[in-house]
Amino acid sequence: MAAERENVVLTRDVDIVTIPDGAVGTLNKGEEVTIHQALGDNYTVITAYGHMVRIAGNDADALGKEAHQLHTLVSETDAEAVEKNCWEVMKTVYDPEIPVNIVDLGLVYSCVVEPIGENQHEVHVKMTLTAPGCGMGPVIQGDVQRVIRVLPGVASVDVEVVLDPPWSRDMMSEVAQLQLGLY
Repeated sequence: MAAERENVVLTRDVDIVTIPDGAVGTLNKGEEVTIHQALGDNYTVITAYGHMVRIAGNDADALGKEAHQLHTLVSETDAEAVEKNCWEVMKTVYDPEIPVNIVDLGLVYSCVVEPIGENQHEVHVKMTLTAPGCGMGPVIQGDVQRVIRVLPGVASVDVEVVLDPPWSRDMMSEVAQLQLGLY
């Protein structure tokens, strides 16, 4: 859920990823930031110098927040249940600049679940980015891998970023278009 803009003082040093270039860095304890977006399990904040950065959900305590827990909707581990869970957890991944999840943005082209043993599956995801060369691409790709990897019945995850076909606003769901005032 999106948070109201809130100013907070960091309670400890925290690792960050700058937006949109994807460079890594650190913010120091005592620095003030403004929470811009709190969706999925990450935070997009604005620093005192006006830079937009992402703070991972496992560092929520540095913002005085509790880490979000991802919940599985289906506990079965057959291929159909695993695929359903994959789509649901991918809806918890957000582009740090856009308050819409990557599924509704139309960034996920496919999710294929292949059995490799009893109750074990390989998951193959094809996704794109809103813009080629987006510095946050590897970060979003890593988020997708992380949320799927912990699902029951998942032995391995491969997330491939493809740029063909290129993403366009037409790929967004009606919900996403309404959220962004485009519909």
